[in-house]
Amino acid sequence: MVAGHLRERNGIYHMVLSYTDETGKRVTPYKSTGLPVKGNKRRAEAMLDKWRLDTEIDLEKRIQEYARNHSSLPQDIQFTKFMLDWLAMMKNNVEITTHASYSLVIKNQIVPYFDEHYPHLKLRDLNPLQIQEYYSWEMNEQGVSANTVIHRHANIRKALQYAYKIGLIDNNPADRIDRPRKDEFVGSYYNEEELKQLFEAVKSDPLELPVLLAAYYGLRRSEVLGLKWDAIDFEKKTITIRHVVTEAQIDGKMTIIEKDRTKTKSSHRVLPLVKPFEDALLRLREQQAENRRLCGSSYCTDYLDYINVNPVGDRLKPGYLTTHFPYVLEKNGLRRIRFHDLRHSCASLLFSNGVSMKEIQEWLGHSNISTTANIYTHLDYNSKIASANAILSICPTDI
Repeated sequence: MVAGHLRERNGIYHMVLSYTDETGKRVTPYKSTGLPVKGNKRRAEAMLDKWRLDTEIDLEKRIQEYARNHSSLPQDIQFTKFMLDWLAMMKNNVEITTHASYSLVIKNQIVPYFDEHYPHLKLRDLNPLQIQEYYSWEMNEQGVSANTVIHRHANIRKALQYAYKIGLIDNNPADRIDRPRKDEFVGSYYNEEELKQLFEAVKSDPLELPVLLAAYYGLRRSEVLGLKWDAIDFEKKTITIRHVVTEAQIDGKMTIIEKDRTKTKSSHRVLPLVKPFEDALLRLREQQAENRRLCGSSYCTDYLDYINVNPVGDRLKPGYLTTHFPYVLEKNGLRRIRFHDLRHSCASLLFSNGVSMKEIQEWLGHSNISTTANIYTHLDYNSKIASANAILSICPTDI
């Protein structure tokens, strides 16, 4: 099924399609109609319908061709063997971090469970009840959260959808089960006083700048570590978030991954460089130059373009932020939160100072406002309390 809609850009109608291709990957191609928005909606809709229909026909051909070229899997293949084969196939179709996530779940959770509870289960014999029992086992016996099970369901469903497309099964059994209800997320965050205490605690600590960047700018851990000197424009007073550094477990080994693109297009954003940060960065640049002079040939020169490095020039690692941050909190008697919760603290501080959800969305780099609203519903609730108190001020005291 190919879905489509029109989008207005610079006064021109653009067509956008959305569908799952022959490899199971979600794609959203778009192109211009060349038609001005004013007075051309029907013509644009007709062009969209034609492009959508042509794409559906072409997609069906590609699916059939793909099935012919990938039909080497035996019809009586075991379910767990199929999952591992699908995982290997997906290596070239998704981001390396996404594949690492798939691999961790499939190899460490899904395959061991089904090998133990349903040994030699054929793919074609897999039924919804067996999948449902797996989810119940994870939640009831292993204590896994509903949200984690939902992620594992997504892995199984996607793999089985591929099996269905290439004709190994007649339907997708994962489509006929009840997923657990998603847990409502409530992020921990520091209030203004707690943030002040934290800023005092991290002074002169390697985490000082990462903490400030996460708490003030709401940067993700990967964005903090990926920040480079060329992202700072001291003349225009801007910080551009466009490079990330993260880690993933690949073949049993933690591997650092660098990407010149952020999590989503919206995550690529330009933020104002305020005076305190400008001064701090200028001091840091001078300090790094002095560290390099003092260390001489012992100074690591691999990461000269990165901002967050240690005194000998090594780039700070994701795991270091995750493990050292709670140590700093405990050492200074501060309430325990995650490093990522500094991002939530930033959102809370923005909202309490009258910044709208739309503006918070853009500041944090969320792709759409519903993501922001879903995560920060507790902030909206605070505004409702204020509204209730305002109403109480005019209500009779004896109600």
